[in-house]
Amino acid sequence: MQNPLFIALDFNNRATRRNFLAHFSDEKLDVKVGMELFYREGLNVITELKEAGHHLFLDLKLHDIPNTVGRTMKVLAEMEVDMVNVHAAGGQKMMEAALEGLESGTRPGKDRPKLIAVTQLTSTDEAMLRKQLLIDKPLDEVVVNYSLQAQTAGLDGVVCSAHEVPRIQKECGGEFLTVTPGIRRLTDDAGDQARIVSPARARELGSWGIVVGRSLTTAAEPLDVYSEMMNDWKGVLSQ
Repeated sequence: MQNPLFIALDFNNRATRRNFLAHFSDEKLDVKVGMELFYREGLNVITELKEAGHHLFLDLKLHDIPNTVGRTMKVLAEMEVDMVNVHAAGGQKMMEAALEGLESGTRPGKDRPKLIAVTQLTSTDEAMLRKQLLIDKPLDEVVVNYSLQAQTAGLDGVVCSAHEVPRIQKECGGEFLTVTPGIRRLTDDAGDQARIVSPARARELGSWGIVVGRSLTTAAEPLDVYSEMMNDWKGVLSQ
């Protein structure tokens, strides 16, 4: 995967997912399978997407005691997905256990799935951080602290808002991966995201990868929108 645009396959049934992907019959995509789809279809969806040649980010956001997360990651590694994640709020020991589980579960001759940590959800804003989570530090400071803990634990990168990428890169270096959801076209509704940017703006801010959901999954012509957003992400000028 090189600067991927992950399509979030947030569908609640197999037929809808397959109908959507039929628009991309000639494309090898970077896709994200989240909790809704995975809990609905289980291992079958992983097998089907991998057999179709897609790169797969399994977005389950594990957050539990270190032993449980480590054992679960060993199972996920056996699925040969390309990337998985945890919640950084689980702490450094939990993240270290996650990495150990992935390494022990990766079959000989296969690449270990990339492991990234969720810092703060893009639906989180400063008011929520203070009033609901009772965290009195600025949001970007919290995100950077989580990123440094993830890096110390040996993880490959983090999930964050594109707005936080420059500071994370300053503290963690340019090789530390930053995957940024909350991506919309300028004409799209923000929905429940509090910190959103366009693909071009994410590129300007230095994001390694982006996640696009409703802009594509609800589009009448998803292939056209995908091409538009991919060009925006790659910096290709429209004809």
